[in-house]
Amino acid sequence: MRYGITRKWIKTNLLLLLLLLIGAEAIFISSMYTSYYDGVRRAMDNRFYSISGSLKVTGTQQPDAAAAADRALLLRQMVEQFDAKDRFELMLLRNNGQILSTSSGRVPGSAVPEDYLLAVENSSGRGETIYRTSTGEKVIAVTYLVPYPSDEVAAIRLVTSLMLVDQQLAELVVFSVLVCGVILLFSVSSGLFFVKGIVRPLNAVEATARRIARGELDIQIEQEYEGEVGRLCESINHMAQELQRTEKMKNEFISSVSHELRTPLTSIKGWLETLPHLSPQNENYQKGMEIISKETDRLYAMVEELLDFSRLQSGVKMEFQRVDLVAEVSDAVLMMQARMYQQGLRLCYEEPQLPLPVLADPNRLRQVFINILDNAVKYSNEGGSITIDFLQDGESAFVQIRDEGRGIAPDDLENVKLKFFKAKNSVRGSGIGLAVVDEIVKAMDGDVDIASTLGHGTTVTVRLPLLGAKGPVPQNFA
Repeated sequence: MRYGITRKWIKTNLLLLLLLLIGAEAIFISSMYTSYYDGVRRAMDNRFYSISGSLKVTGTQQPDAAAAADRALLLRQMVEQFDAKDRFELMLLRNNGQILSTSSGRVPGSAVPEDYLLAVENSSGRGETIYRTSTGEKVIAVTYLVPYPSDEVAAIRLVTSLMLVDQQLAELVVFSVLVCGVILLFSVSSGLFFVKGIVRPLNAVEATARRIARGELDIQIEQEYEGEVGRLCESINHMAQELQRTEKMKNEFISSVSHELRTPLTSIKGWLETLPHLSPQNENYQKGMEIISKETDRLYAMVEELLDFSRLQSGVKMEFQRVDLVAEVSDAVLMMQARMYQQGLRLCYEEPQLPLPVLADPNRLRQVFINILDNAVKYSNEGGSITIDFLQDGESAFVQIRDEGRGIAPDDLENVKLKFFKAKNSVRGSGIGLAVVDEIVKAMDGDVDIASTLGHGTTVTVRLPLLGAKGPVPQNFA
């Protein structure tokens, strides 16, 4: 994970930054090159405009030949008295491009300068070349055609070295490269610090998750991070706590179920060992057969409940169809009625005349109410009552099943629908009946609400959407 995030950051952010810096450096160097060279050109143009201005006013009151001679003389004097010899070399050129005189006193060979040819061809009368001398020095030469007749002088040529300009440009390039290097170094260090701030807690989360996967559910990540990473660590810690809680509940559930299964099996085994020694006419023989039958039924009911819960957890398709909620509740009441009377309980139930249509699996729906009524019977005292009421609000139907039994402790009430949970005052059984009920009702787009007062009874309310009312239609539960 560490290398994955770091490499991704290098491939994206760092590579992008590097490309941006290279692009910015190229633009900077290009603009500086243009700016410095244009500055040299402007300085040379200003020199020519100054010379041209002086020529304009020379010989204006004389005939053309005399004026041309005066201008030629003035140009020669300017070359001899040129005050910028340390920066420029001023040259006078004939009509054939040959150099007539220079401010340095050195007259080069007879080759016609290329910039002179360009000036002749150019309508502006200006020609420019950049080249290296025989000594390797880089120079810029600009030739201007003299705008006024000046005898044999046809053009003025200015030459200057670019060595200092290139040196300054080189210093700027080095400086800008150093600045880019500092920016890159700062970005890399800050980026790696940021990445490390993410990778380090993620490594801790990964290590914790691996330990949780190995069964170390009591482990916790130290809360030293903030923001999204801190919330992730909190979620991992919460997950570990919930898994530890679920694991504890599962172990307690297995222990409880094992005990519940062992009790009837012990009874059955004991009577099976006793019955062969008794006569079928013996009163204890008949009593033993009845106990075996009851304990077998009890075992069968517990195993079926466990299988139902397992199927729901694994995913069981439910066959939805239009059913009458009232009819399904009445069928469940009919199946449990005899048992209620045997335990001395009163049943308060009046079947509504109008049906309540819902979309549900009839077999599963009947199972829900049988489980709820079974709990009501198990937790009720002799002489108590079980009351069943129907309510509706136009969108949903509600079935309330209320008993006057022992109730549920407040600290157990919020957990009674959880798998593997068994309340402290629960009676014998697997303890997953309400978990099965809750799973089935949720699959039908409904919900189960349980209200209870310890010592005064419990009310279980099942809500299901009425068929045709607004709201989502339940999908097959799988």
